[in-house]
Amino acid sequence: MRVFDSNWMTVASYLEHDDRVVLPVGSTEQHGYLSLGTDALLAERVSVEAAEPLGIPVLPVVPFGMAPYFTRYPGSMSLRMSTYVEVLRDLLDCLYGQGFRRIAVVNGHGGNTPVTGFVREWICQPREEPAQVLFHSWYNAPRTAAAASLFDADQYHGSWLENFPWTRVAGAEIPAGSAPVLPRDLVNTLTPEEMKELAPDGSLGGAYQRSDEDMQVVWDAGVEEVRDLLEKGWRAQ
Repeated sequence: MRVFDSNWMTVASYLEHDDRVVLPVGSTEQHGYLSLGTDALLAERVSVEAAEPLGIPVLPVVPFGMAPYFTRYPGSMSLRMSTYVEVLRDLLDCLYGQGFRRIAVVNGHGGNTPVTGFVREWICQPREEPAQVLFHSWYNAPRTAAAASLFDADQYHGSWLENFPWTRVAGAEIPAGSAPVLPRDLVNTLTPEEMKELAPDGSLGGAYQRSDEDMQVVWDAGVEEVRDLLEKGWRAQ
């Protein structure tokens, strides 16, 4: 259930029999011809579809992440790592204080992954009751990546891999071809200005689009993988 479709009494009743919750996190950044909200839209949607049959509440997505290398593309936002860590700390502390003990952070943005060090630190803090936090980057998790690899080995930012019907922008014409693939070791060293120069339309390489049928295969794998995590990914207490 979406938390925004509930009132606090509904969530309180849920906590009487379950302590799981999903916190989607994403980013607001350029994705070439796709929505600036692509990472946030996908993280929240995959969480909702995965959690719905299990009746697990899903919080609204955190729409801002760490993307300093894209800040020369208008509309792209980035938080400092110190800011992002404190945002997550506050959210985890709130959830724990309310009685949630199993928290799944479903991530939709590669730039957010450095925060896993903080998540581990948070878990290790002494508490009256233990808490579990799973940080799951849905887009490159094993089964989802395997499904994408059925179609194309190039799986890169702003490419076909993120081009779903719900990430497209009305009126935006997406090219039919491919963009040159930028070497990953190079991309990891670029300043915002260099990134904008080497990827002028925002795609870091590969085909711009595939069929909706192919994309549904990738999406279904992602939803099933998140659902399995929510159902079976917890340690026995």
